[in-house]
Amino acid sequence: MGKIHYSASMMCANFSCLRDEVKMLEKGGIDSFHIDMMDGQFVPNFGMGLQDLTYIRSATKKPVEVHMMIKKPDSYLTLFTSKNVDTIYIHPEADYHPSTTLQHIIEAGIIPGIAINPGTSIESILELLYIVDRVLIMSVNPGHAGQVYLPYIGQKIEKLLSMKDNYNIEVYWDGACGLDKIKKFAPMGVKGFILGTTVLFGKNRPYGDILTELPR
Repeated sequence: MGKIHYSASMMCANFSCLRDEVKMLEKGGIDSFHIDMMDGQFVPNFGMGLQDLTYIRSATKKPVEVHMMIKKPDSYLTLFTSKNVDTIYIHPEADYHPSTTLQHIIEAGIIPGIAINPGTSIESILELLYIVDRVLIMSVNPGHAGQVYLPYIGQKIEKLLSMKDNYNIEVYWDGACGLDKIKKFAPMGVKGFILGTTVLFGKNRPYGDILTELPR
């Protein structure tokens, strides 16, 4: 098992002091920053704004990844590829031609990824696994923080992990990510976890203390 990657779900951060949040997460040992962009159509919520992404990108040298929960992501892709981000996830469920959108991400020199909803079968995205580097498994329906883990996702992750070497992909976990899930699935091959309110935010504890307690 290689080093486990932890990314901070910044929609859960305290926006009254975003600069301090970024610096405290950096100091605490976070590996990257995860930015959720929502359009109120593909998911029933509006997420972070472009100004939030721009600021976080300017405030850290750590990797920044964008999770586009947006209908027709290719129509808005240049808004994000122009921000010097490191990874972009799209939802194939939201795109008429996800392979074309992923190719545009690759051409921009950005790591291509897909995020798949709990109700999306692995079989429906097999062809895309040839052209992506990362798959972000949603263990909750996207759109809101603090949701409850859907237990059948474990079997889905195990199935994808059994295929990852054949497709040369890395598997990441997003949603209701607790310490028990990390301890179980990291040794099985999950590369990274998006940390939100379940583990990291709103605990009234230094981020460094929490991150030190997580498996590495």
